[in-house]
Parts: sequence; C-alpha cells; structure tokens
Amino acid sequence: MDKSFQIDSLDRKILALLVKNAKTPFLEVAKMCNVSGSAIHQRVNRLMQAGVITGAHFSIDPKKLGLQTMAYVGVYLENARVFNDVLKEMKTIPEIVQCHYTTGQYSMFIKVYTRDNSHLKEVLSDKLLSIPGISRTETFMSLEVLIDKEIPIEF
Repeated sequence: MDKSFQIDSLDRKILALLVKNAKTPFLEVAKMCNVSGSAIHQRVNRLMQAGVITGAHFSIDPKKLGLQTMAYVGVYLENARVFNDVLKEMKTIPEIVQCHYTTGQYSMFIKVYTRDNSHLKEVLSDKLLSIPGISRTETFMSLEVLIDKEIPIEF
C-alpha cells in the first residue's frame, strides 16, 4: 500500500459495514453513510486499488462439506534453504488452507481440513512428510472454533 494513502472516517465506516456483510448493496451502504452510490463505488474501488480490500468471499462451513477434522500443523524444515521449495509443494495439497511463515520453533504453521482423523493421517504421512526438506511436524487438533471474526473497523 502507498504510504501516502490515507483512510478517513468515511472509508472506515464503509469497511465496517462491508466486513459485517460483504453482500450489502452499495446503495444501502450509501444510505447508511449519507453519500451517493457512486461515491461508495469510487471509495471501494480506491480501497481495492490501494490493497486495503483484498477481496470478498463467502464463509463456508467445512463440516457441511464433510470436512469434520481441522488441525494446525507446525512444520520443521531441515534448513532454511528449502523453504521456497517446500512452500511450492504445499500449495499443491488441497487440504492445506493456510500457511504461515512464523518465528519460534516452527518454520511454518499450517491449517488443514480433512474428512476425519484417518484422512488427516494420510495427509500428514503420505503428502506432507513426503515433501523433501520437511524434517518433522507437530499436529494440534482443533476441537471447536470459539472465535472467528474479521479485524474490527472503528470509525
């Protein structure tokens, strides 16, 4: 994002409304902000071009798709030089939905959705640990998501 780019109170109000519901029509947002629909459209486009808004998406319940197991996996690498190659291979594994480059004991921390524990075992042993450069992993099973929200926008 451009360092000279400034977010004002109208931008914050627009963001707060869209974070609550990305499907809110621009005309409705305009009414709540007391501005024209074209002003909202221009502001949203400007926020997108600046990289403040990186997309809009639907939230899907993984369990409704038969994905009953969610786990976080700490990944240990043999050495730092293999990072990019490992990341490239991880991108091909559909069960991995997030990958973070972290500080601390793990080089990478990933989020995985699978059908069940048996499927998770397959992903770990047959897919993840077959990637050259990964020395070992540590898995944390999620029993329940207790907080899942967007960044709060204050205006």
